[in-house]
Amino acid sequence: MTDDFGDHLVIGEHKLTSRLIIGTGGASNLKVLRRALVASGTELTTVAMRRADAEGGSGVLDLLRTLGIRLLPNTAGCRNAAEAVLTARLAREALDTDLIKLEVHADDRTLLPDPIETLEAAEQLVADGFTVLAYTNDDPVLALRLEEAGCAAVMPLGAPIGTGLGIRNPHNIELIVARAGVPIILDAGIGTASDAALAMELGCAAVLLSTAVTRAQDPERMAAAMRSAVVAGRLARDAGRVPQRFWAQASSPPR
Repeated sequence: MTDDFGDHLVIGEHKLTSRLIIGTGGASNLKVLRRALVASGTELTTVAMRRADAEGGSGVLDLLRTLGIRLLPNTAGCRNAAEAVLTARLAREALDTDLIKLEVHADDRTLLPDPIETLEAAEQLVADGFTVLAYTNDDPVLALRLEEAGCAAVMPLGAPIGTGLGIRNPHNIELIVARAGVPIILDAGIGTASDAALAMELGCAAVLLSTAVTRAQDPERMAAAMRSAVVAGRLARDAGRVPQRFWAQASSPPR
């Protein structure tokens, strides 16, 4: 199996072959995480800056550097634009990257993004020279506003973080994709490989997931399944599905 079909995922000035982005949260230990990351084939992995120790080494950062996987710091845990902007600036200083996954959560119970604070933070971070990947809900209007603000990628959720409920509103994801001029990356809610394949079939440019792999019974095997699902979904999207029909149609004409 290969992840390289000649069309790279381009986020700002960053070019990637793999269209699967993995989060590090939830892994039972570094040994398990390492096997899962290798099996996934990911080239970009997100790390919560509020949990990472960039100077002392958290173990996770050292592992990612050893594997040659690019870091995508995120602002998970921030509650408003000011906190997110400060966290992003600290990440840039500590990790020497302009990439930032913008997350501003409205509350701890749903972990849904705060749309007003997210948009405000996105505008500030873009003006400050960041390459912003914005986590948002599946609202097509807000997704367009984030793109207009200069985000390099928009990341609508399939379902709330960590629920594993899959894509609850696939039509909204299609609406977002249809008007997008930047990569749309399905983020959050993925439960199993068929969810990842569906995201790609809907036209998403990539998938970001964490819990579905790190908390699976066999993280390494699930990571491999997600890798295959992303490739399969991309191939199916490009190949074009047959029209759906109400009545049966014989595959061979009658004599």
